[in-house]
Amino acid sequence: MGNVDGETACMTNEASAAPNASTALESNYVYAMAVLALMIGLPMGYLLRGSNSPAPASAAQPDARAGQPSVRAGQNAGGQTPSLADLKQAADRQAQPLLEKMKSDPNNTALLDQIGSVYHYLHQFTEAAAYYNRALQVDPRNVAIRNKLALSFYRNGDVDGAIAQLNQALTYDPGDANALFNLGMIKLHDKQDGKGALAAWQQLLKSNPQLSADRKAAVLKQVAGVQAMLRDQTTSHGARSIE
Repeated sequence: MGNVDGETACMTNEASAAPNASTALESNYVYAMAVLALMIGLPMGYLLRGSNSPAPASAAQPDARAGQPSVRAGQNAGGQTPSLADLKQAADRQAQPLLEKMKSDPNNTALLDQIGSVYHYLHQFTEAAAYYNRALQVDPRNVAIRNKLALSFYRNGDVDGAIAQLNQALTYDPGDANALFNLGMIKLHDKQDGKGALAAWQQLLKSNPQLSADRKAAVLKQVAGVQAMLRDQTTSHGARSIE
């Protein structure tokens, strides 16, 4: 069963809404993005982040004692938006202490997870996916890391790869709330599969009865939006048939 304690979040606001969605669905999507989305670069689906899913930001913080500059996703040291090259340099610098530790312990999944999180947080999604993959080679049943790998694939434009990883996560934990929430969002907004999204979110609610009231309300709002969209589609199809 999925973890249910922690910070509410969802896909980043970079995900685009499904075309031809109903007004109700669009308003629900905007609401969800505004209320639930994490800061840019963080996981789309740590809807219910628990003890097994630490925030990647914590791994990506620079060592202030070492006097290293902090290059975050929003701005660089000069207050300007950093380039991908700036972010890559920052990621390499922040990952270096972890990479040194890994030399003596190359199969340490926690270290591999942290390194992946550093690269993901600073928008180096290919590198992030590589380290998450290495962690999963050691611990393939680690659903939290597989969720992160799915996100790195998604943010790198590999929607089908993300879906495959979420489905794999659900073979190990069919009730994982993060995987189910993310799967629904991707199916709806990238595959225009409202029925698939609805099935994922209904499974989330069924598998996590202890979901807190605010988190349950957030999922129910998504469910209601999809149901409204599907009703509108049915009505529109019926009207065209009569014509």
